[in-house]
Amino acid sequence: MTRPSRIALVTLVAVAAALTAQQGPIKEQSETVARPRKKSETPEAEQKIPSKYSKKDRPDVPGGLPTFRSDVITVNLEVAVLNNRGQFIPGIPRGNFRVLEDGAPQQVSSYNLGEAPMTVALVIEFNNLYQQYWSESWYQTLTAAYGFVDTLKKEDYVAVVAYDMRPEILSDFTTDRQATHEAMQRLRIAAFSEANLFDALTDTAERMQDIEGRKSIVLISSGIDTFSKLTFDKTRKILQQASVPIYAIGLMQALREWYDARGYMGSIQRLDFLQADNQLRTFTKETGGQAFFPRFYGEFPNIFRQISEALRNQYSLAYQPSNQARDGKYRKIKVELVNPANGEPLKITDEKGKPIKYSVIAKAGYTAPREVE
Repeated sequence: MTRPSRIALVTLVAVAAALTAQQGPIKEQSETVARPRKKSETPEAEQKIPSKYSKKDRPDVPGGLPTFRSDVITVNLEVAVLNNRGQFIPGIPRGNFRVLEDGAPQQVSSYNLGEAPMTVALVIEFNNLYQQYWSESWYQTLTAAYGFVDTLKKEDYVAVVAYDMRPEILSDFTTDRQATHEAMQRLRIAAFSEANLFDALTDTAERMQDIEGRKSIVLISSGIDTFSKLTFDKTRKILQQASVPIYAIGLMQALREWYDARGYMGSIQRLDFLQADNQLRTFTKETGGQAFFPRFYGEFPNIFRQISEALRNQYSLAYQPSNQARDGKYRKIKVELVNPANGEPLKITDEKGKPIKYSVIAKAGYTAPREVE
């Protein structure tokens, strides 16, 4: 090799090394926020399910037999009944539940009460807009996130998703608390000054919709959305279809009041925060969850307890809707507690005979499937 050729080769290697150094390390990002599928399971795209059999396909089946359809729509409901302190009320008989679909009473076909492990996606807003290093909102965000993780039981699954401009899965579902805490150690210096809440919520909910059992999203967020690709109405529809309960903890409540009282907050910013709170209330109510807006750190333990009781202890109801039309339309659901003797609202009392105020938490509806051609 000639001397000029050697010089050109050395120069090329040096340039390549410099470009690699500028790119930095390649981050390995998990592609799932759901439990991995067993190897024995076949992807839906590879499954071939014939719509009907002919006699040629099954020569052992005689002709002229009646055929049956197994495509009856069944709606499953996870219902929590909580008192005014957020405590779960057990022991309510099946006959006291009344389910209305679009105002029409439905016949409950399945009823069960039990406690089960939780599968939770912890979705955390972490951006340079509100979570600057060592700011008050930064400290409140980490206090809420670490505090919730510490209340989980050893059999609970938890995934951690942080979002600014886009959602990033810091850790997939696991029962290994050390792995979860190691993932949360990355919540130190925020990068982008954006908060694309709608994109992060829908992405997580769609990934979780096929997970079985008690599942939910615990959202720690200001409720502000800067410039998500999805609109508010489109986000609502996706969350309704995914049917994953959302429990939201609204950030900066006391800080906002402090700034507002001293005239540091303009009318537009004040309106933005009011809209943010309304968005959190809407997403949680329509998915069967709850929204919390703590002003003091001492409120966090009670919030975590309420979320835990609502998720672990639930009444599992199922019914086959009287409207079996596969029209793809959204149908509203309302779950009530009634006295079966007279149909009036059920009165619940404590051990001293005093009436208890309670709330029934369930998803607000579902989207009917469409007819498959």
